[in-house]
Amino acid sequence: MDDNANTPHFSQPQRRKAEFIRPPNLLKEKVGTGGIGDDILDKAQNLLENNAVDFAPLAEIYLASLMKGIDRVKARKPSDDPEELIAGVIYPVMQLKANGGMFHYALITSISDRLVQFLEVIENPDPDAMEIVTAFHATIRAIILGGITGHGGKQGVELIDALNDACARYFDKHPERYGVDLDYINRM
Repeated sequence: MDDNANTPHFSQPQRRKAEFIRPPNLLKEKVGTGGIGDDILDKAQNLLENNAVDFAPLAEIYLASLMKGIDRVKARKPSDDPEELIAGVIYPVMQLKANGGMFHYALITSISDRLVQFLEVIENPDPDAMEIVTAFHATIRAIILGGITGHGGKQGVELIDALNDACARYFDKHPERYGVDLDYINRM
């Protein structure tokens, strides 16, 4: 496996940052500021660790949204802004990343994180990039349908490695856009 695949952003310069938008906390505005007691924090932690909510329906919503983003990129017009197209793909992936762990799907969080990192560095959402995003989509969907919770064990590591390799091959295929990171090579 290519060592570049294991580095954040695949040793590529980050072109954009997936932005986390923190909505206003209306409840906190009504209640005011102050500490939360340890007993409440313990109850909240226990609820998160023992939740039995089925993640599949929520994940399917995000996966459908991801597929719409992919389809929009594939049907793009010359006037479409590449950043808007990427944003339409990255948003549902961020949701999968954020919610995977909460619902005991750590593997989905890890895979989604790698996809976010890929999307943060690609120059343009070209057909090759969308093929990789589609592979990530299919992998996440298979994990959900298979009910593979946790980190997925050895198979989870192999899935992440295969997706990392696909991303590394993408950068190798497009050397005109993604040159060799000499600083990374010198650190090896």
